[in-house]
Amino acid sequence: MSETARKPAIRFAGFTEAWEQRKLGELGEIITGSTPSTQVQAYYSDDGIPWVTPTDISENITFNTAKRLSEEGQKVARVVPQNTVLVTSIASIGKNTMLGTTGSFNQQINGLVPNEKENFPYFLLSESALWSEKMKSSAAAGTMQIINKTEFSELKTFVPSLKEQTKIGTFFRNLDNLIALHQRKYDKLKNIKKSCLEKMFPKNGSNVPKIRFKGFTEAWEQRKLGELGEIITGSTPSTQVQAYYSDDGIPWVTPTDISENITFNTAKRLSEEGQKVARVVPQNTVLVTSIASIGKNTMLGTTGSFNQQINGLVPNEKENFPYFLLSESALWSEKMKSSAAAGTMQIINKTEFSELKTFVPSLKEQTKIGTFFRNLDNLIALHQRKLEKLQNFKKACLEKMFV
Repeated sequence: MSETARKPAIRFAGFTEAWEQRKLGELGEIITGSTPSTQVQAYYSDDGIPWVTPTDISENITFNTAKRLSEEGQKVARVVPQNTVLVTSIASIGKNTMLGTTGSFNQQINGLVPNEKENFPYFLLSESALWSEKMKSSAAAGTMQIINKTEFSELKTFVPSLKEQTKIGTFFRNLDNLIALHQRKYDKLKNIKKSCLEKMFPKNGSNVPKIRFKGFTEAWEQRKLGELGEIITGSTPSTQVQAYYSDDGIPWVTPTDISENITFNTAKRLSEEGQKVARVVPQNTVLVTSIASIGKNTMLGTTGSFNQQINGLVPNEKENFPYFLLSESALWSEKMKSSAAAGTMQIINKTEFSELKTFVPSLKEQTKIGTFFRNLDNLIALHQRKLEKLQNFKKACLEKMFV
């Protein structure tokens, strides 16, 4: 490899030297984890050191685990110091972390205890995502995805000077902290919405919710979905007829298209010819998946159509606020799942969907609740976009800041 090829595309100012190729085993001590017998209760305790398995890995730095090793357990385990980089090497290759304290780990993980006189631990953690890609390629040749200790030790990577490692590692640590901050904000908002759905709609046979906006005291009325508007089951214009589809047509929704609360864009769109043989519905139609993937619901942001896996509710907007119905549809889906579970296939047909019962308040209260959830959903979507933007930025940095 040429000297130019051993330099990343983007570097911090002042660094020009080519990176050096090293085996992972040259960067520190390689240790494969083990599992102290789970039959010996004395090996585990709530106040022991963390013992990491792949299912425990959800953060860049790990402090907490489902099981912890007692002093007795540590005597028969492989204990490693803080800053050890843990790399999953069996089946779930790619879930990596760094120990935030002294700890241990199971045999599905290889650990690299860095030589910190020559290597910056967080640099190695960040680069470990690239090691995992190589490991996956190597493991794919076998019948089972597994990289043993010897193979892991022999894996080659490129590293710069300690000074440059420290710059890069500190950059990624700060970026990861920012991503984690936005992830926590996003998760908190999702949990707030979940709580609001539980408390702002009637439950367990009640006709009033636990929490209401000021000024509303009347009981909610029970209605069948078919009484809230027109129920339509979608259809699929023949995909063999190319004239039915066009890039500038109206959206045609399938469950795989549903990723937003309001849908404007779809993989396929119907032409004017396609609309003649499809079931076209207006803006604000609530779409509820009713076969297999029950629970993926959305509202059309424009005139559109949808396939036969979806039942649509075209709201009577003189009596019902569309976004209220969209928000409440999450609760309909829970009932649908319970009903469908009794059959061999999860499916709710048009008649069953029309007969599904729910509770609705006055249009005025619906509007208050629907507007609240629309604003909350917009805030959640904003944080999701920020989070995705940061994740994509990190992905780009990993591609350009390493060799």
